[in-house]
Amino acid sequence: MSEIADKDEVTIPSDTSAGQTVQDRILQRLEELEYGEHDLFGIRLALEEALVNAIKHGNRLDPQKVVRISWQTTIEFVRIEIEDEGEGFVVEEVPDPTADENLERPCGRGIHLMRAFMNRIEYNERGNRVLLEKSKTYLEDLPPVSEEA
Repeated sequence: MSEIADKDEVTIPSDTSAGQTVQDRILQRLEELEYGEHDLFGIRLALEEALVNAIKHGNRLDPQKVVRISWQTTIEFVRIEIEDEGEGFVVEEVPDPTADENLERPCGRGIHLMRAFMNRIEYNERGNRVLLEKSKTYLEDLPPVSEEA
């Protein structure tokens, strides 16, 4: 396993600007660890979605509630946990946004995107804490670029 390059935890108010500050901090560290544009894009999208979900849907923007974010970054992977003080939800009950009957509905898209961009996404039993993990992608791991475009 890789040596931990950075390990931290913060508690923020239920405010999206505070979430943005933490997101920027984590992504800056990943840039320092030379994560590629593809990884940074996916991690940014998944992290933003998870933070917004915790603040808006979990804590319902309640200023009395907080969101806890902890993370570990190495040259090989990033692991982020986000926990709100909301009631939680049952992830299996979120409609599949790719199903024909749900294409016009906004719910479920964020979870779908997080799953697409991260290697691992897990919720606790209560549904108020999410774990996001992403292994660093190396150039040799990327599919070849087609010249037919």
